[in-house]
Amino acid sequence: MSARGRNGPDLDDDDDDDDWGDVGGERDDLTDVPDGVRLQKVLAAAGVGSRRHCEELIGAGRVEVDGQTVRRFGARVDPEHQVIRVDGKRIPSRQDVVYLAFNKPPKVLTAMSDDRGRRTITDFLGDRAERLFHVGRLDYDTEGLMLLTNDGELAHRLAHPSYEVAKTYLADVPGPVPRDMARRLATGIELEDGVAVADRFRVLEQTGSRALVEITLHEGRKHIVRRMLAEVGHPVARLVRTTVGPVKLGNLRPGATRDLTTKEIGELYAAVGL
Repeated sequence: MSARGRNGPDLDDDDDDDDWGDVGGERDDLTDVPDGVRLQKVLAAAGVGSRRHCEELIGAGRVEVDGQTVRRFGARVDPEHQVIRVDGKRIPSRQDVVYLAFNKPPKVLTAMSDDRGRRTITDFLGDRAERLFHVGRLDYDTEGLMLLTNDGELAHRLAHPSYEVAKTYLADVPGPVPRDMARRLATGIELEDGVAVADRFRVLEQTGSRALVEITLHEGRKHIVRRMLAEVGHPVARLVRTTVGPVKLGNLRPGATRDLTTKEIGELYAAVGL
């Protein structure tokens, strides 16, 4: 289920007369937040599932608030400041935070504005009011998956090399590709700014003088994929990023965005230790 394009309950609509699940569940030591929101409503609004399903998760001991297992259906929490996890994965509990996947077309600048008049990411976002960050960059001519969010801490960690979030690309290169290419890339390619290593490499297809290859690596130095493949004699004609960590491009059309799912957001949090 989408975490931000959802039709779940409004967290401001917390009237007592619809709290059919406010009783039940085991007691726990969590201190209720004054004027807080009932936990099952926060879970449902985050896209975890229906409120009934969320109560079942709470009753089964699968929900934590600030590291403490909560079993009361009516526990009141602060979704803006407390960390809530389901099955160990953090959920996006804040209502003002946006998480998007964007399929960047070629000839689009990875920026929110440009004084030279080139097309930028902002040109594809419509009238969104949020101030969004792009997570990392794609070259002007490179296409594919980018993550956009106003969660500054997550964006910073995803872009930081110390967290080693893997990214996968498809590249159109001259063929044929030799059999030992995967070994060479995994061993490391010496570039002017140091050795670059691919986590995985495989040839998807070869036709005549062209080949389509897939390469995965966890670093983000400038033009890193293009430089690596050029160094081994296979300069890239077209490059498309297809995954960032657990998030996949899928069939998202060029120039379009989609909300990340609650599962994808939780896995991104986990990948960077949040």
